[in-house]
Amino acid sequence: MMKQLFVTACLLLAGTQVFAQSEPAYKKGTFYAFWGWNRGAYTNSDIHFKGRDYNFTLHEVKSSDKPSTFSYHNYFQLNRVTIPQTNFRIGYFIKDNVAITIGVDHMKYVMDQNQTVDIDGRVRSQFQDRINDGAIKLTEDFLTFEHTDGLNYINSEVEFYKNYYQRGILKVNGLLGGGAGVLMPKTNAMLMGEDRHDAFHISGFGLSAKAGVDILLWNLFFLRSELKEGYINMPGIRTTKSSSDKASQHFFFGEWTYTFGFSWHW
Repeated sequence: MMKQLFVTACLLLAGTQVFAQSEPAYKKGTFYAFWGWNRGAYTNSDIHFKGRDYNFTLHEVKSSDKPSTFSYHNYFQLNRVTIPQTNFRIGYFIKDNVAITIGVDHMKYVMDQNQTVDIDGRVRSQFQDRINDGAIKLTEDFLTFEHTDGLNYINSEVEFYKNYYQRGILKVNGLLGGGAGVLMPKTNAMLMGEDRHDAFHISGFGLSAKAGVDILLWNLFFLRSELKEGYINMPGIRTTKSSSDKASQHFFFGEWTYTFGFSWHW
């Protein structure tokens, strides 16, 4: 579904060029900053765990995001604004309608608990009898696995804008963009009884592309929504307090963002 929405947005943006206005969406020299929230979806992935006395791979592991319940307390209280799945970005227009940006997509990734998956390799001896015909149930005493503080995609992007409608104080713009960055998750993993690592760490890289709609008022305040798709590869996930214990996985993601921000021209 996320992929279909992304393709549709790109086609709409490309296919409506005949309606484009001559006025730039944003002029050269404009800065912007936004804040907002996201929902995410992830493809199934193989997760490889390796330590001193185990080395195994879980296949086609299912996962979900973890949105906070909407309330003033969770979303707008100053000491809790980073708790939900959030997005922050700043950008600068190097020419009319073309911006370079840097930001953080604070997504959350949670392995679906109690699913049964195929497994190969060696687990610790006390869990060996959990494997039945090459499959294992992911119970809490065997494994919990989350990037919930979070799946932090720190990235730089190039964005291309087009103004489609302008009247008075109002502009409606479309945008396409893409970029790359690093993953700095705080992985919350409980693996076969070990204490979790519980610290931020650079674990891999990501690539992404996006399409969006931007509603700009007074060339100052805007509301924006984007659909983003990308690829994440994390070969160096820390799982326990032991530095020799690592996990690795790669997967595709889809992200829907809804943000608000300000722009200003120098």
